[in-house]
Amino acid sequence: MSKVLFILHRDHDTIHDELSSTLYYASTFIHEMLKDSGIESIFELAINASNINPLVKKHNPTHVIIESLWVNPIVFNSLCKIHPNVQWIGRIHCEIPHLAGATDSLEYIAKYYDFENVVISPNSTRMLHDVSVYLKSRNGSIDKIIHLPNFYPQTYKTKTIDKNKEYIDISCFGAIRLLKNHIMQAISAIEFANQIGKKLRFHTNTTRIEMEGDNVISNLKMLFEQLKDTGHVMINHDWQPRDEFLELCSKMDIGMQVSITESFNIVAADLISQGVPIVGPIGEIPWAVPEFSALYSNGEDIIKKLHIAYNHSLENVQAHQTSLKSYTDETIKIWKEYFGKT
Repeated sequence: MSKVLFILHRDHDTIHDELSSTLYYASTFIHEMLKDSGIESIFELAINASNINPLVKKHNPTHVIIESLWVNPIVFNSLCKIHPNVQWIGRIHCEIPHLAGATDSLEYIAKYYDFENVVISPNSTRMLHDVSVYLKSRNGSIDKIIHLPNFYPQTYKTKTIDKNKEYIDISCFGAIRLLKNHIMQAISAIEFANQIGKKLRFHTNTTRIEMEGDNVISNLKMLFEQLKDTGHVMINHDWQPRDEFLELCSKMDIGMQVSITESFNIVAADLISQGVPIVGPIGEIPWAVPEFSALYSNGEDIIKKLHIAYNHSLENVQAHQTSLKSYTDETIKIWKEYFGKT
């Protein structure tokens, strides 16, 4: 019988002492799903790698899932030798373009793979392919790479866009980083608002800035400062606990997530769960519906898809909710099969 221990690095999810990051929720969603499926699962936070050994001794799991690439390979190798009967899983939560900006990430993947009782687990089929190419070229085999995708709780709402108000509320939530494509989305949202004759309220999170995000937020603020006489405004929101964030999502008319790269996108799922139509990037979010997705580098296409989301909001939401449910149903099947609960 499998007993799964998830270990998440505390530094990855502490924002003003709130456990509120998407990585935290991605991990706990899977943890809760496994428990609901009859698989024993435990979730722990580790301040640093020295906390891992005591946690493994405490819980005596059959599998330990290290969420994201944060454990130094030297330490990881030592842990594998101390606990040779444990199956260790190094889980990856992003695609290559994002991983390229993380220090030593490819080295960590290669060294993790060398350890006898470690498997590598990307959360997307595309990353599964890319990591397989890398490790097969290096090692000649890919027998220790598995696909364990994300899960999202299946609770959905519906809402109707109020088209009589003066403003259009469009969100572009998530961490501020270059690959999130905020500026292109903001410019597209401004023109869309102009075309429908409304003032734009562009909602963002500005308290989580990552991976060259300083220039992004500076330019984003300057963009709206230069347009202050038009009535278009940017509204900044702190990073919030989940319940508060879902309530904020529910107040949006359209959610934008036209990023350059994504592997799942919990923020988009949060918006859809609250009945808010979304415009995502073509080919990036695995459950996003292509008809409502846009080319991230093409402002005209983004504007076109904003019009479709606005004029066909119910169809957008229903299609995405159906697609997300199908994706998560498959997720349950994959995890249950891997841990022997079929």
